Amino acid sequence: MTVKQYPFYLKTTVILFGLVLLTYILYTLQSIIVPLAFSFIIAILLNPLYSLFLRIKIPAIPAILLTILIAYAIVGSILFFLSMQMIHFSESFPALQGKFSHMFIQFQQWVQQTFKFSIPKQDQLLNEALNSSKALIGSTVGTALTTLSVLVLIPVYVFMILFYKTLLINFLYEIFSEKNSPSVRIILNQAKHAVQSYMVGLLIEAFIVAILNSAGLLILGLNYAILIGVMGAILNMLPYIGGIIAIAIPLLIATVTKDGYSTHLGIIISFMVVQFIDNHILIPRVVSSKVQINALVSVVVVLLGGALWGVSGMFLSIPLVAILKIVFDRVDDLRPWAKLLGDIVPTRHKGEVWSIRRKNTLAEKITD
Repeated sequence: MTVKQYPFYLKTTVILFGLVLLTYILYTLQSIIVPLAFSFIIAILLNPLYSLFLRIKIPAIPAILLTILIAYAIVGSILFFLSMQMIHFSESFPALQGKFSHMFIQFQQWVQQTFKFSIPKQDQLLNEALNSSKALIGSTVGTALTTLSVLVLIPVYVFMILFYKTLLINFLYEIFSEKNSPSVRIILNQAKHAVQSYMVGLLIEAFIVAILNSAGLLILGLNYAILIGVMGAILNMLPYIGGIIAIAIPLLIATVTKDGYSTHLGIIISFMVVQFIDNHILIPRVVSSKVQINALVSVVVVLLGGALWGVSGMFLSIPLVAILKIVFDRVDDLRPWAKLLGDIVPTRHKGEVWSIRRKNTLAEKITD
């Protein structure tokens, strides 16, 4: 039987229409999809601990509850530490606010003298900007309320995913033919290992970066060094964009609390050193997983994730693309896309690829 060949323009149109429809669905249903995506990633991350409890003969439901309780305890400890630092910061906030107001008045006077732009006009522009941002503030509050509801839903989702883990895995096996079972098993194992390796490595990286940031700021004598260092490490987990925000916070605090610009220069040098260590030592040896995504694709998918789902999309983009690459590697027609996503750069134009076998990262050794 002959297979009907459709013209190229028709196939391209159908593919583009499918991508547009998929993007619309993902954007419209983000309030449902994003919590589920985070829950699956967290469940994969907690699965080794849950499996350990099962191996020591703890029943399934108590094992899941104990796993989630331990995760809550760890996250709660971090939040308690940050809240204590925030309380200390809030005690000095009135003085910082007064000094910032004084500096802002000086800045307005400088603008008036340099650009002949009167202070009333500056105030008028500022008020217009504030009025135009009311909608943004409202959406931010709405996002915060949505986040709180998500934080309630995620533990419920994680509980159900762990409890029905066997049912979900069996479903994935049964929807494919029996001859594809080995490929399904390999894809599931590699996807689980990739997500675990990436998330564990990311947490280890954040812990080390927090120590380095705090140490550098303490040496420079900056106020609230530990709080700013930890916040910088958390922001650094946001690929590519978080590092820029992380360095802006200590520079702003130094502007308000320090005279001169020597501290600013020290902050820039300190963060550059930390970023060098992070990019050339921590990320290759701690964060990187066996599924490598090249830098160009990483930047593009992070920006696309941010445009689609905001900050949540930025965090989810890399793990989801890593899983897609695993699937593409196992489907013959999609293998060129897997090569496009990967970080192996061909040395010849005719498809001959030379690569160097690398050692397992610290995160992979932990999750093995």
